[in-house]
Parts: sequence; C-alpha cells; structure tokens
Amino acid sequence: MKIGLIGTGRIGAFHAETLRGVPGVTDLVVADADTARATSLAATLGIRAAGSIDDLYAGGLDGVVITAATSAHAPLIHQALDAGVPVFCEKPVALDVAGTRGVVARAQDGDVPVQIGFQRRFDAGYRAAREALRSGELGWLHTLRACTSDRTPPPAGYIPTSGGLFRDCSIHDFDILRWLTGREVVSVYAQGANRGADFFAAGGDVDTCAALLRFDDDTLATVTATRYNGAGHDVRLEVCGSEGARFVGLDDRAPLPSAEPQLSWQQADIPYATFMERFRAAYVTELGVFADVAAGLTPSPCSPAEALEALYVAEACERSRRTGQPVALADIRGAADA
Repeated sequence: MKIGLIGTGRIGAFHAETLRGVPGVTDLVVADADTARATSLAATLGIRAAGSIDDLYAGGLDGVVITAATSAHAPLIHQALDAGVPVFCEKPVALDVAGTRGVVARAQDGDVPVQIGFQRRFDAGYRAAREALRSGELGWLHTLRACTSDRTPPPAGYIPTSGGLFRDCSIHDFDILRWLTGREVVSVYAQGANRGADFFAAGGDVDTCAALLRFDDDTLATVTATRYNGAGHDVRLEVCGSEGARFVGLDDRAPLPSAEPQLSWQQADIPYATFMERFRAAYVTELGVFADVAAGLTPSPCSPAEALEALYVAEACERSRRTGQPVALADIRGAADA
C-alpha cells in the first residue's frame, strides 16, 4: 500500500515515522509546501519526497495523510476526494463551521472514506472507560470531569491561526465526551483567562479556560484546559456514575504531585512533556486503522460529520466566553443554517 503524507512539521514528522511501521504500508512518500523540509524529513527517515503535492498524487496513492497547517486542511481534503483517494486528516477539518460543513457535504456525496484525527478514541484508557459505562457497570452517569493541560505554551506565531483554545485544544475533550457517552451537548457556559504571555490576548485567545457542559440527559461535564501546566502534560477524564467510576490518565507518568504526607503509590519520575508522548500508542493504533480504512476493510471510525459536532460545542464555548452568557447548541446550529 502506498501512502502519501502532506505536511512535514512536528506532527507530520511524527506520523511519518509511525506510518513506516504500520502493517501493509509498503511505500511512504511525503510532500510539503516547503520542499526543503519534506526532502530533509525523507532523508532522515529513508523514504521519498515528492517535489509538490500535485506530484504526490501523480505518482498514484492508496491513501493520503494530511498534517499540514490547519488553514489548508479543508482544501487538501477536497483535493484528495477529487482524486478519489481515501484521506486521513488531523483535526480540525477547518477553522470555521462553514468550511467544515463544506467538507461534510462533499464527503457524504461520495464513497471515498475520510477519517478525522481524534486520537483519544484509540487510547486504551478512554476505550476501557467507554466499555465500563456502556455495559452498565458504572450505573447512571452523573458527572464528567475532563482536563487537557499543556506543559509549555506553543510559539506566539501559532496562536492567530490556531482557532483558539476551545477549538484547538478542548475540542479533543468535546469529541471524546460525545463518543464515550453517546449523548449530545445541549448547552454550555464558558470562561477564559490570561495569566501568561501577552501574545494570547493579542491574538484574541486565552491561555486557560473552563467550561460547564449540559448533555441531553442532564449529565454535567466540566472541561478545563491550560497552556501552562508546569507539572507536565496532563490529559485526564473522570467518569462518575451512580454505581462506580473510571479515571482515565492515571498511569505511571501522570503529572500529579500529591500534597498528602503519605502515599501508597509511586509518583511519576518523568511526567509526560507533550501530547505525542502521552498518546503515542493511540496514534499508532489510529494510523493502523486508517490503513484498513484505505484498504476498504473497515469504515471510517471518525467522520467529518462527527468532527463537526465537536466543533459546534467549541463554537458555543467561544461565544459563551466572549459574551459571558450561557449558549445553547441549538443557537449555534441555527446560525450555521441561516
């Protein structure tokens, strides 16, 4: 199977290295608007680089992985669909609802599979928590508490094109909460703050946020995120039911220094530094599944339509943050339909 990869920045290089070891992938070719960067990565990994994206497709592909800048995601997905090539694209589909809806419509009109990269769906902890909840073992669900905390902030130049903390970071939590519960968010109330570098506020963003979500069965969820978590990269989820609970992310590298004088468990000596460390195994599984999708062995496990639902929640949280008022998801969908 011949796979192309477009975008050879940090996550692109990470995915390229992963794809080399995916069963069934016999040929990997990379491309980038920055041809020198693509050539350098290809030399490092012992693979080939195409001179351009058009050249990449001209050579024939069984599937394409898109890890380019967010602003390029939607056009590149359309290009892959026009070429009839199964496509994996890192989230988000687009920076706005209109662009995302355009991809959803295009994907639904054809039979070329599209998989969006919400890697937490392939993490062993999240999958075990979902199974426990869906089996009834936890009883009825009353509370969810999700956090995503970066150890260090991204570069200043990243912020103006990131879409903001809710769309760029917390959207992973919004997706996984829908996937885990099988329920829809009906309203949100969100706040944001800036205690760190000035470039967040200058870019219209925040470095820390918190949101309260209400689901259609009255389950409540809190979602928090920050760019400044000095203890380490921290991604966790508490799933609390009437008969039991599951806590995702409490592994031996969780950055959770205790204030208690006595502990019966070993704290992390080397906490996670990045999301790529935290979710390495999930990324490997995710791209392996995409190889099966591209081969026609399984349907896409995360369609653009599902990514759109997570984006609606992020849009509602951003509107709530800016207005200081609760926001109904029906209003976000209504505005998109108008």
